[in-house]
Amino acid sequence: MKDLYEILGVSKQATEDEIKKSYRKLALKYHPDKNPDDKVAEAKFKEAAEAYSVLSDQSKRSRYDQFGHAGVGIGDNAGQAGFSGGVHMSMDDIFSQFGDIFGGSPFESFFGGSSRTGRRRTKGSDIQIKLKLTFEEIAKGIEKKVKIKRSVVAKGAELINCPTCNGQGQVTTIQNTILGQMRSASLCPHCNGSGKRIGNRPPGSGPDGMVKKEETLKIKIPAGVEEGNYMTLNGQGNDDISGTPGDLIVVFEEINHKYLVRDGEHVIVELHISFPTAVFGGKVEIPTVDGGKVSLKIPSGIQSGQVLRMKGKGFPRMRSSSKGDQLVKIQVNTPKRISRKAKKTIESLNNELNPIDNPFQKIDL
Repeated sequence: MKDLYEILGVSKQATEDEIKKSYRKLALKYHPDKNPDDKVAEAKFKEAAEAYSVLSDQSKRSRYDQFGHAGVGIGDNAGQAGFSGGVHMSMDDIFSQFGDIFGGSPFESFFGGSSRTGRRRTKGSDIQIKLKLTFEEIAKGIEKKVKIKRSVVAKGAELINCPTCNGQGQVTTIQNTILGQMRSASLCPHCNGSGKRIGNRPPGSGPDGMVKKEETLKIKIPAGVEEGNYMTLNGQGNDDISGTPGDLIVVFEEINHKYLVRDGEHVIVELHISFPTAVFGGKVEIPTVDGGKVSLKIPSGIQSGQVLRMKGKGFPRMRSSSKGDQLVKIQVNTPKRISRKAKKTIESLNNELNPIDNPFQKIDL
């Protein structure tokens, strides 16, 4: 699969302005109105728009730089509930989302007024919520119920053609110049290009003919998600009078564990053991991310600060059947207060407990 930076012809260190400028150049070059019935040009036009949709978004760009195409859902079947936002764009998506980067619809003036600048498929606004998850829920995956309040078109609201643009979604202006009449089109400012307006407003609805509605949704969360990951539920956001609702964006947050600390797909726990256990070894029950416990063997003679690895006891890796590890950092407890009897016993054993011949060791900096 082709690299997104290569598609736009920029380096991985490119600034936002450089990425925007490069996309604008390619979009003008391969625009369908400039290349009618040219399937190759249309494919390149879509390819450039999809690359721009990722690289112009700092969050998506960061995931792409770290995980490649899989990190932003390119090349998979990211469907209705696409995890972390798959990139699958139609021509309507491209014109509605990125037309404004050209500063006033350059396609209209550059190509003499395109039919594509007519009625636009508008979309309702997105809703974003945060969902807190425990380590156990993240480790196993879970289905959650969430309540949201979304704007919907009020029952009985009547949609009419916008009187300003007569339902066309655009207004046309003609200017007389030394080269003759110049015709240009722009989105209708009163319907934002949808071509529709609310004709009558039912009681209790707002000026836009909308009312608030509370809904309960079930969300199936895959195992292994991290803090800051998000899931997009298409069409579950606020309604639009055109009938195309926005999306619901669910951002995940992690609830801190009592003992465990997350490090990517790995987890870390600090285990404090007594001096006799450090000398003789033993077995200890260790909590794990799935809510259970496993037995860990402590080898005899273990040192404070040593780390034991429990393979496959971490979090599942996204889009993989493998798991991370659980790292157990050992801390040997040194008692601050002991009885006289214990003190005499320790003193009598002092010369037998591995006397240190050379207490100084060189540290590599």
